[in-house]
Amino acid sequence: MIHLLPATPDDIPAIRDLAHRIWWTHYPGIISTEQIEYMLGWMYGAETLERQMTLDGHHFWLVRYAGESIGFIAISQTAPGDYFMHKFYLDTGRQAKGLGTAAFQALLEQYPGLRTLRLTVNRRNYKSVNFYFKNGFTIEKCVDIPIGRGFVMDDFQMIRFTPPPSRL
Repeated sequence: MIHLLPATPDDIPAIRDLAHRIWWTHYPGIISTEQIEYMLGWMYGAETLERQMTLDGHHFWLVRYAGESIGFIAISQTAPGDYFMHKFYLDTGRQAKGLGTAAFQALLEQYPGLRTLRLTVNRRNYKSVNFYFKNGFTIEKCVDIPIGRGFVMDDFQMIRFTPPPSRL
Protein backbone atom coordinates (compact mmCIF):
# COMPACT_ATOMS: atom_id res chain seq x y z
CA MET A 1 0.00 0.00 0.00
CA ILE A 2 1.20 3.49 -0.90
CA HIS A 3 1.43 6.18 1.77
CA LEU A 4 2.29 9.84 1.40
CA LEU A 5 4.17 11.44 4.26
CA PRO A 6 4.67 15.20 4.46
CA ALA A 7 8.35 15.95 3.92
CA THR A 8 10.28 18.53 5.93
CA PRO A 9 13.74 20.05 5.58
CA ASP A 10 15.01 17.02 7.55
CA ASP A 11 14.03 14.90 4.53
CA ILE A 12 16.12 16.88 2.04
CA PRO A 13 18.98 14.33 1.99
CA ALA A 14 16.51 11.52 1.17
CA ILE A 15 14.86 13.61 -1.56
CA ARG A 16 18.24 14.50 -3.07
CA ASP A 17 19.31 10.85 -3.02
CA LEU A 18 16.07 9.74 -4.70
CA ALA A 19 16.34 12.53 -7.31
CA HIS A 20 19.89 11.57 -8.27
CA ARG A 21 19.07 7.86 -8.45
CA ILE A 22 15.88 8.40 -10.48
CA TRP A 23 17.25 11.05 -12.83
CA TRP A 24 20.41 9.07 -13.72
CA THR A 25 18.27 6.04 -14.51
CA HIS A 26 15.43 7.79 -16.32
CA TYR A 27 16.74 10.83 -18.19
CA PRO A 28 19.73 9.62 -20.27
CA GLY A 29 18.43 9.44 -23.83
CA ILE A 30 15.87 12.16 -23.11
CA ILE A 31 18.26 14.99 -22.20
CA SER A 32 22.06 15.22 -22.27
CA THR A 33 24.33 14.19 -19.42
CA GLU A 34 25.38 17.83 -19.11
CA GLN A 35 21.77 18.95 -18.74
CA ILE A 36 21.06 16.23 -16.15
CA GLU A 37 24.05 17.39 -14.11
CA TYR A 38 23.03 21.03 -14.41
CA MET A 39 19.38 20.44 -13.52
CA LEU A 40 20.16 18.22 -10.54
CA GLY A 41 22.46 20.91 -9.17
CA TRP A 42 20.00 23.69 -9.93
CA MET A 43 16.78 22.02 -8.74
CA TYR A 44 18.03 19.69 -6.01
CA GLY A 45 20.62 21.67 -4.09
CA ALA A 46 19.93 21.53 -0.35
CA GLU A 47 19.42 25.30 -0.18
CA THR A 48 17.05 25.25 -3.18
CA LEU A 49 14.92 22.47 -1.71
CA GLU A 50 14.79 24.18 1.68
CA ARG A 51 13.72 27.47 0.05
CA GLN A 52 11.01 25.67 -1.91
CA MET A 53 9.72 24.03 1.28
CA THR A 54 9.92 27.02 3.61
CA LEU A 55 9.52 30.14 1.45
CA ASP A 56 8.08 29.20 -1.95
CA GLY A 57 5.03 27.29 -0.69
CA HIS A 58 5.93 23.93 -2.22
CA HIS A 59 4.43 21.07 -0.23
CA PHE A 60 6.67 18.02 -0.49
CA TRP A 61 5.50 14.48 0.05
CA LEU A 62 7.57 11.31 0.38
CA VAL A 63 6.00 8.36 -1.40
CA ARG A 64 6.34 5.34 0.87
CA TYR A 65 5.82 1.70 -0.08
CA ALA A 66 6.65 -1.43 1.92
CA GLY A 67 8.37 0.67 4.56
CA GLU A 68 10.70 2.61 2.28
CA SER A 69 10.69 5.90 0.42
CA ILE A 70 10.36 5.15 -3.29
CA GLY A 71 9.67 8.66 -4.59
CA PHE A 72 8.56 12.19 -3.88
CA ILE A 73 6.05 14.79 -5.00
CA ALA A 74 6.06 18.59 -4.72
CA ILE A 75 2.93 20.66 -5.29
CA SER A 76 1.90 24.27 -4.65
CA GLN A 77 -1.35 26.18 -4.75
CA THR A 78 -1.50 28.89 -7.43
CA ALA A 79 -5.07 30.13 -6.72
CA PRO A 80 -8.04 28.78 -4.75
CA GLY A 81 -8.60 25.25 -6.11
CA ASP A 82 -5.73 25.51 -8.61
CA TYR A 83 -2.41 23.74 -8.10
CA PHE A 84 0.87 23.13 -9.88
CA MET A 85 2.78 19.85 -9.47
CA HIS A 86 6.48 20.71 -9.60
CA LYS A 87 7.86 17.23 -9.04
CA PHE A 88 6.52 13.68 -9.24
CA TYR A 89 9.17 11.01 -9.28
CA LEU A 90 9.13 7.30 -8.46
CA ASP A 91 12.11 4.98 -8.39
CA THR A 92 12.27 3.63 -11.94
CA GLY A 93 12.36 0.05 -10.66
CA ARG A 94 8.92 0.63 -9.11
CA GLN A 95 7.27 2.02 -12.23
CA ALA A 96 4.67 0.20 -14.37
CA LYS A 97 3.25 -1.60 -11.33
CA GLY A 98 0.35 0.71 -10.52
CA LEU A 99 2.29 2.46 -7.75
CA GLY A 100 2.44 5.79 -9.60
CA THR A 101 -1.31 5.85 -10.08
CA ALA A 102 -1.81 4.87 -6.45
CA ALA A 103 0.54 7.67 -5.34
CA PHE A 104 -1.26 10.15 -7.59
CA GLN A 105 -4.66 9.12 -6.16
CA ALA A 106 -3.27 9.46 -2.63
CA LEU A 107 -2.08 12.97 -3.56
CA LEU A 108 -5.54 13.96 -4.82
CA GLU A 109 -7.01 12.81 -1.50
CA GLN A 110 -4.78 15.35 0.27
CA TYR A 111 -6.36 18.22 -1.69
CA PRO A 112 -10.15 17.77 -1.65
CA GLY A 113 -10.77 21.29 -3.01
CA LEU A 114 -8.52 20.76 -6.03
CA ARG A 115 -10.15 21.88 -9.28
CA THR A 116 -7.19 22.06 -11.66
CA LEU A 117 -3.73 20.58 -11.53
CA ARG A 118 -1.01 21.63 -13.95
CA LEU A 119 2.47 20.31 -14.55
CA THR A 120 5.22 20.44 -17.12
CA VAL A 121 6.87 17.37 -18.61
CA ASN A 122 9.60 17.00 -21.21
CA ARG A 123 8.04 16.43 -24.63
CA ARG A 124 10.35 13.44 -25.27
CA ASN A 125 9.56 11.84 -21.90
CA TYR A 126 7.01 9.51 -23.51
CA LYS A 127 6.57 7.21 -20.52
CA SER A 128 5.66 10.10 -18.24
CA VAL A 129 3.46 11.85 -20.82
CA ASN A 130 1.50 8.62 -21.27
CA PHE A 131 1.26 8.16 -17.49
CA TYR A 132 -0.28 11.61 -17.20
CA PHE A 133 -2.71 10.91 -20.07
CA LYS A 134 -3.75 7.72 -18.25
CA ASN A 135 -4.41 9.78 -15.11
CA GLY A 136 -6.70 12.33 -16.74
CA PHE A 137 -4.32 15.03 -17.97
CA THR A 138 -4.45 16.68 -21.37
CA ILE A 139 -1.87 18.83 -23.12
CA GLU A 140 -2.65 22.49 -22.57
CA LYS A 141 0.29 23.93 -24.53
CA CYS A 142 3.95 23.56 -25.45
CA VAL A 143 6.41 25.61 -23.43
CA ASP A 144 10.11 26.23 -23.97
CA ILE A 145 11.71 27.44 -20.75
CA PRO A 146 15.31 28.70 -20.80
CA ILE A 147 16.97 27.53 -17.58
CA GLY A 148 20.52 28.83 -17.95
CA ARG A 149 23.84 27.73 -19.44
CA GLY A 150 22.14 27.42 -22.84
CA PHE A 151 19.75 24.69 -21.67
CA VAL A 152 16.03 24.79 -22.42
CA MET A 153 13.25 22.70 -20.96
CA ASP A 154 11.13 21.83 -24.00
CA ASP A 155 7.99 20.70 -22.24
CA PHE A 156 4.31 20.10 -22.53
CA GLN A 157 2.23 21.95 -19.98
CA MET A 158 -0.50 19.53 -19.02
CA ILE A 159 -3.69 20.11 -17.07
CA ARG A 160 -6.16 17.91 -15.22
CA PHE A 161 -9.60 19.09 -14.18
CA THR A 162 -11.36 17.70 -11.10
CA PRO A 163 -14.04 16.73 -11.75
CA PRO A 164 -13.32 16.26 -15.44
CA PRO A 165 -15.33 18.50 -17.76
CA SER A 166 -18.47 16.83 -19.06
CA ARG A 167 -18.26 15.50 -22.59
CA LEU A 168 -21.59 16.25 -24.22
